[in-house]
Amino acid sequence: MSTPEKLAEAVLLPGFAGTTAPDWLRRRIDGGLGGVVLFGRNVVDDEQVAALTTQLRSGRDGVVVGIDEEGGDVTRLDVNTGSFVPGPLALGAADDPELTTAVAAALGERLAACGVTVNFAPCADLTLAAEDPIIGVRAFGSDPAKASPHVAAYVTGLQKYGVAACAKHFPGHGAATEDSHVALPVLPRTLEELRAIELVPFAAAIRAGVRSIMSGHLVVRAWGDEPATLNRTALTDVLRGELGFTGAVITDALEMGAVSGAYGRHDGLGRSAVRALAAGADALCLGGAAFEASALDACASAIVAAVAAGELPLERLAEAASRTAALGTDPAPAQVGPVDRRLGLEAARKALRIRGEVRLDGPPLVVDVQTEPTIAAGPVPWGLGAHLAELVPGTRTLTVTPEDVDVVLEAAQGFRSVVVVTREAHRHPRVRALLAALSALDFIRVETGAPGPGGDAGPRIDTFSGSYVSLRAAAEYLA
Repeated sequence: MSTPEKLAEAVLLPGFAGTTAPDWLRRRIDGGLGGVVLFGRNVVDDEQVAALTTQLRSGRDGVVVGIDEEGGDVTRLDVNTGSFVPGPLALGAADDPELTTAVAAALGERLAACGVTVNFAPCADLTLAAEDPIIGVRAFGSDPAKASPHVAAYVTGLQKYGVAACAKHFPGHGAATEDSHVALPVLPRTLEELRAIELVPFAAAIRAGVRSIMSGHLVVRAWGDEPATLNRTALTDVLRGELGFTGAVITDALEMGAVSGAYGRHDGLGRSAVRALAAGADALCLGGAAFEASALDACASAIVAAVAAGELPLERLAEAASRTAALGTDPAPAQVGPVDRRLGLEAARKALRIRGEVRLDGPPLVVDVQTEPTIAAGPVPWGLGAHLAELVPGTRTLTVTPEDVDVVLEAAQGFRSVVVVTREAHRHPRVRALLAALSALDFIRVETGAPGPGGDAGPRIDTFSGSYVSLRAAAEYLA
């Protein structure tokens, strides 16, 4: 059996800064570091990512390379352009599991060509609470019976090319009203409700052969006061015992507020690492921030000390290291090539929902209403204006904040058609106020997020995704 020092390194998956691997990281990987997590800050294009992953593996095979490439609003490969496929909620709206499999397979083939070994997708969460601040379009829907076939289809398609899927965020984030990036959500569920709702898509992913599952930083009171990531009942008794999962459990980033806020960002990070391993987690994601070697030192030292103190059995650590290493298997050979958006456009077109009479009466004014993207999505190009301007000569585009009512009213003079584009307007009181203030205009609304409760009286297009292809599909429909 390897030493505790080696095993502690083998379960760590940090993020880092830059589009090439820093020297400290390469040394650490050569010494047995489990792998890395890639974010938008590490991406220029597919060719650069492929070169980066080759560089990471230059001293050792079997390096785990993880990424959050959900498609739709949460994309890393397309952080500079917007995703080449629609997100899960759009695929759920299209309601064609075979199409979901094909989209996931296209994504898996592209990730394999880039040298990625595990994709932190699909979300097996459900879109359940209107005020949910973080899931929304990242889930396949709100009905577990309808969403589950898409979760399974996504797993099957993604893993076709050897890239491990990772169903997240166990036991399911969608009914929570706090964002675990900044706070510790409590899931308002009994055990019976969990089994009937949240756990159903995870069970479907397991039946489909998902190779990894990500724990969520969520409290279920019936399991105690610890979030699932640090909770043995959640990870060992329920996920492994009740649901029968045998693959790797990956934690959501341990420095997120739901954990670090309770246990401290410095000494607490190592402490949380130990508690997650003891609960049954295998790979520890530290990727939300651009970590340096000193942060890894703190985690590794805490793990080694816990083994020495008898708090963490060496066998448990060895098991976790073995499961983590299994995610480092090189994906099927594939060539990096031009990104093909045709399949994504097909899916995005099928997902569109049209309400009322949606018709342009001449070149329109397109008003893209900007709101802050979620932390999970980050800043990705968004907006309909550029797409419609390309397709309809004479289109004027306007990007505004929710406060710019007078700007919109003045700009709308002389236009017979006005298109107002929003992103989850129901969650933003200022956006709702803007829409009410524009009620005198005869405008078409394009909603690119989760539609939310209620509905507009006027004409409307729901895209269920803010991806490049979803916005393009809406522009084509209008044109």
